[in-house]
Amino acid sequence: MDTLVRATALSRHFGRHPALADVELTLDTGQVLGLLGPNGAGKSTCLRLLAGVLAPSSGRVQILGIDLARQPRLAKRQLGYLPERPPLHPELRVNEYLRFCARLRGIPRERLASSVDAAKHRCGLDRVGHQRIDTLSKGYQQRLGIAQAIIHRPRVLILDEPTEGLDPYQIRALRALIRDLAHDCGIILSSHILPEVQAVCDRVMILHRGRVRYDGYPAADHSPHLWRIRLGAPEQGERLRAADCLDQVSALTEDRYRVVLKDGASAADLARELVTVGVDLHELQPERSDLERVFFDLTGAEESA
Repeated sequence: MDTLVRATALSRHFGRHPALADVELTLDTGQVLGLLGPNGAGKSTCLRLLAGVLAPSSGRVQILGIDLARQPRLAKRQLGYLPERPPLHPELRVNEYLRFCARLRGIPRERLASSVDAAKHRCGLDRVGHQRIDTLSKGYQQRLGIAQAIIHRPRVLILDEPTEGLDPYQIRALRALIRDLAHDCGIILSSHILPEVQAVCDRVMILHRGRVRYDGYPAADHSPHLWRIRLGAPEQGERLRAADCLDQVSALTEDRYRVVLKDGASAADLARELVTVGVDLHELQPERSDLERVFFDLTGAEESA
C-alpha cells in the first residue's frame, strides 16, 4: 500500500502559543483518516499545514515523497483542499466557478470541459451547472466545495469539517460521496462530531491541546481483546509498551492505559508477561467501549471509569 502523506515532528506556534506539537502522521492509498478533537485542539491548524497554506514552525510534510516546503508547486498538484469555509464566489454560476478553478489548477483548455463535467457528476451537481452559487442549499455548496478540490484528480484530499451545518439527509449523502472518493485517493478530514468520524473513517487520530493522544482504528474499540490497565508507577509504561502480546497501547493518564491484545493472546498471558518483567500491575479489566469513551478518556472531558 502506497504512503501518500507523511508528516514528521510537525509543529506550529502562534507567538508563544503552541497550536500543534510534534505530530507524526501517515496516510495510505484508499484510507479515510479522521482528525478528531474538541474545539481548539489543533485540527484545522494541522490540516492547513498538510495542505501547504500555512508554514510549520518545525517539522516536515511529504506528499508522495515530495517535500512540501522545498517543492510546493509539485507537491500541491497531488493535493485537493476544502477549508472549513468553502472558497466559493456566490455571484458566479456553478459551471463558471468550476471552469475558473480548473484554470487555476493548470488544466489544459482541451480538457477543461471534461474535467468540469467529471467533477460535477462525481459530486451530484449535474442539474445545477447553470445555477448561481448563492441560490444553492448548504449541502450543494459543500458538494461544490469538494468538486473544486477534486477537479484536478488529486491523490490526496483534505476536508476541514465537511459536514458542518448540514441536515441529516445532506450528511448521509456527503458520507457516501466521501467513501466513493476514497476509491481513488487518500482522504484526511477533521470533525468534532464523534459519530460522524465513526461512520466514515477507517482510522482515527485524536488531537488534544495540539498533540496526538490516540491513533488507531474504530473497529478495535469493540474488540474482545480490549483491556484497561493501571500500573503501580508511571515509569513502567515503557515496559508495558514492549509487551510481546500487545497490538496497541494508548495512554489514558500517567498510570492508566488502554491496550489491545494480539490475536491468540489472552489477559492471562499479558498478566504473566508483565509480572515476569517486573511491572507492578494494579488493575486489569476488560473494556468494550466506543469511540466516545476513548475521546473523553484522552481529552479529560470525563473522569476515567
